[in-house]
Formats: sequence, structure tokens, C-alpha cells
Amino acid sequence: MKISPRLQKVSFHTIGCRLNRSETAVIEQLFLDQGFSVADRHDHADVVVINTCTVTAKGDVDTRRLVNKINRTNPRARIALIGCQAQLQSQQLSVLPNVHWIVGNARKMRLAEIIKQPLRTSAAGPVPLIVNPPITEKNFTIPRAGIDARRTRVNLKIQDGCDNFCSFCTIPYARGHARSRVFSDIIREARDLARAGYQEIVITGINVGTYKYRHYRLPDVISALEHIDTIKRVRLSSIEATTVNEKILRKMLPAGKLCRFLHIPMQHAHDDILTAMNRPCGFDDYQHIIENIHRTVPRICIGTDVIVGFPGERDEHFEALRTRLSSLPVHYFHVFSYSARPLAASASFANPVDIQTIQARSRILRRLSSQKREQYFQSLIGTKQTVIFEQKKAQYWTGLTDHYCRVHAASGTDQRNNIQSVFITHVADNKIFGKIVEQNNQEETI
Repeated sequence: MKISPRLQKVSFHTIGCRLNRSETAVIEQLFLDQGFSVADRHDHADVVVINTCTVTAKGDVDTRRLVNKINRTNPRARIALIGCQAQLQSQQLSVLPNVHWIVGNARKMRLAEIIKQPLRTSAAGPVPLIVNPPITEKNFTIPRAGIDARRTRVNLKIQDGCDNFCSFCTIPYARGHARSRVFSDIIREARDLARAGYQEIVITGINVGTYKYRHYRLPDVISALEHIDTIKRVRLSSIEATTVNEKILRKMLPAGKLCRFLHIPMQHAHDDILTAMNRPCGFDDYQHIIENIHRTVPRICIGTDVIVGFPGERDEHFEALRTRLSSLPVHYFHVFSYSARPLAASASFANPVDIQTIQARSRILRRLSSQKREQYFQSLIGTKQTVIFEQKKAQYWTGLTDHYCRVHAASGTDQRNNIQSVFITHVADNKIFGKIVEQNNQEETI
């Protein structure tokens, strides 16, 4: 089917997680394959695609705010809302102005084909098309490599969905049950990404540690990626504590390419709250896992997620969270203010925490996270770190160490996607600064 001249240029916006960014990159390539052109800005586009998020109330608000902005700056643009919020709130989204398509997670990869189809009309104008079938539980493939020339790191989706049903979370409803990508399809895309020039691949999914396709597990995926010569780093996105095993940790030792970085959601540190959240383990088990990781992998950087203000969180629960975060060998934390989500079990829980208390507690934890992050940064001073540079900001090139620490270094030459050895000189304003000492094509961090 031919593309209407009024739908030729498409822009893409992603709200939410790394997995959403991975999927947007693939969808953009599929649009190019279908003959569309991509506009960098929504005010230059005929169609604006928004990959939505509904993990928190903020994600819902961000969608509506972006739709309103597009309507102010480019009222002729037609808007497609896809992804998690589209999956769960299709009717509510269909009344937003200039929204023509609402496509859930089951069909979003076919969006380029869907947009070519004519819309039904009424006296009020085009009728928004809602495409929102149930999500299947089958293993899956992805039709295209998610190449995004604007980035030097790339996300590689290996898994989707979740079976944990934490009481605060709607992901099992928005993305379905846990399922894994066909192993050979992962490797096919990884090789395409390597040929495109990427040197760092970030393994992503909803619950990547549960990857299971035939006899393959997550360590097998890591090993296969390590065998692609031009891939210099493999990084894990967020992973549940109960799925981190010794095979994974051994790959973080010097002989491997797996980055010494783990983001391991805890959500809380008091068992009363963890039980109410229906989390997969209590605090003692989490602490044991984190301390074992810290002992096993020298200089590893560990991050976590915590939720503040879950229903029933009393002062003593919060104090346990604060003190345990302070003493655990975790180096930063993302702090989320609790918001009740439709379909989540906790939406009906008694004893909600007032917003002022949630905000005050969140500020305390964010300050603590900033302090712990800076302490970790300070520990790198005087060491030599391997950095893959990404972009220039002001007078500094910036890039990441394997522990996911951003380094700033001056250079008179183009360092984009270059691997360099950097001597860390100082930390200022919670930023790491260093000096490029030599070109380095090997992982040689201290």
C-alpha cells in the first residue's frame, strides 16, 4: 500500500525505560523500510509516534503533556500512541486531540503497516483506530536491528513480560507473561549491530535474568555476544537479585567483556513492606546477594530502585530503608514516589501515605544516593579507566567506564565512539574528570 503524501515524514518520541528505547529504534527502522522518512523534530513531522509508559503516574502525565505540546507546535500532525499506556488505557487516550492511532504492545512492531490503512470517519472527523489484541506468551523474534545512528551504545532486547506480579506494578498486564527471544535471532541482530559500528551492547528486557529459550540461558547470551570480535563491552540493564548467579559474576572478571555494573531493584528494605509488595525475596536474602556480588567482583558499581510511600509505610519502615541503604554496598539508587496504578493490587491497599511525607522521604533518599554516588566516584581518583566516548559537551568529551560512570575529558580531536584509557584526576559537582593518556583497544580498567 502506498504512503499518503500527508503521512510521509514521521518523528519518534520515547517515554520511559530502556526497553522502550530499544523498541522505538526498531520501529523507526521498520518505517524506513516501508518508505517513510524520519524527521528529527515533531514540528517537522506529518506523523508523531509516541512510545508510552505507564509504570508510574508520571508516565501517564508525560504522554498527555507531550500530546498537548505537539498540538500547540504542529497542529496538523497526526499522533500515534503505542506501547504500555496504549495497551492499558486505549479508550482514555483515544479522546486526546489529533490522536489517530492507539496500538498496544502486541502489534506496535506493525505500526508502519497500520498507518498506511485508511481511517474510518464520522461527522466529527477521523475515528481513532485502536489496535489492542491480547499479548501471546510465545517466544518471539524481532524483524529488524535497532540501529540508531545518534547513539554509540545500543540496546538489545532479549526478553519481554513478567510473571512476578508485584503488587505495585502493572507490567504483567501491559506486557504480558514472561517470554524469551529466539536465541539465533538475538545473535543475528547483535552481528548487525556490530557491523553498524557499535562497540557496547546493553542487554535489555523486563526481567532479563529469566531468559530461557530451549537450553539457552542468560549466561549463554552473554557468551555469544562476547565472541563477536568488534563488540568490546556487554552490559546488563536492570536485573532481579534472585536471577544473578555465579556464571554471570565470573563473566565480569578481567577475562570477560561483561561490564562490572549491576542495577538490581530492591524496592524496599523492610520485610513488612516487601511482603506487601509481593517481592521475590526478603531483605536478608537481598543483602546476602548484594554482599556476595560486592566480594566477588572488585570495584563493581551496584545501583538499585526504591519506592517511597508504599501504603502502610510507617516511620520505622522508612528508617529501616534509609539506614540499610546507607550501609549496603550499593552506590546509587533511583527513588520513586509511590503512585497507585490501575490494575495493580496495591491500588486498593489501606493506609496510604500523604504526599507531603512521600516528598520529604524521597528528598532524604535522593540526598543519600548523591552522597554514595560521589563516594564511589572519589574511589576512582588516581586509577586508569577505559572509556568509550559518546559526545562532546562544552569543552569536554564524555563517555562511560565499564562501571557506568560518566567521565569528562578534554581532547582536540573527535573522540566519538573511541575507546581510550583515561587517568581519573578529580571529582567536582558529582562529575568525574580525567585525562586521556593513550589510545586503548583493550579493556584495561583498574
